Amino acid sequence: MIKILVAEDDKALRSLICSSLTASGYEYAPCENGDEALNAMQEQAYDMLITDVMMPKLDGFSLAKKIRELDSQIPILFVTALDDKLSMKRGFELGIDDYLVKPFDIEILLMRVKALLRRANIERSRELSVGSFRMNKDEHTAYNGSEELPLTVREFEILFKLLSFPKRTFTRTQLMNEFWDFDSSATSRTVDVLMVKLREKTAGCEGFEIVTVRGLGYKAVLR
Repeated sequence: MIKILVAEDDKALRSLICSSLTASGYEYAPCENGDEALNAMQEQAYDMLITDVMMPKLDGFSLAKKIRELDSQIPILFVTALDDKLSMKRGFELGIDDYLVKPFDIEILLMRVKALLRRANIERSRELSVGSFRMNKDEHTAYNGSEELPLTVREFEILFKLLSFPKRTFTRTQLMNEFWDFDSSATSRTVDVLMVKLREKTAGCEGFEIVTVRGLGYKAVLR
């Protein structure tokens, strides 16, 4: 399920956004300020960020800048009372994807969310291809040319995630939180062992490689 991080210091508005996301079939994680949002992003992978601009501790501009240093592709939607062109320009120059001025209709927000996710090929994408390598999430199959790769369910899900966000680094903690049960005995070593096996199985795929980011985790790099 799609996971959206919501950073908003107005409790009532934060609650409204989160309840509306739930009603639309999304998961959410609420944060009261930019610091909380940044920490959340460093601990777990999210598919989108909705953030206010004028927040305590770390404002939306600073948050967007730091998020873009971590992740160049995650959709970022500003929701803010700042309606001047300079603020909009600054936001877009920092790499945000959309800008919604308060007060706004919650249905408009949801339409913006859906559009941004669609552009990011997250909401509807069930199939991807890199060169001669193809993955189909509905069929749970992976082919390199005409050869089907014998991936386990977990290997498939992790590889699909990495290839859906090429160049984005996923920490070992993020991968454990998303792909292993909380009551499992998985450790960072468990992730490393799985990545070794995944590299072996995809060694013949010429369109990408799985790269270790020293001290952090892993990412897929397209060739």
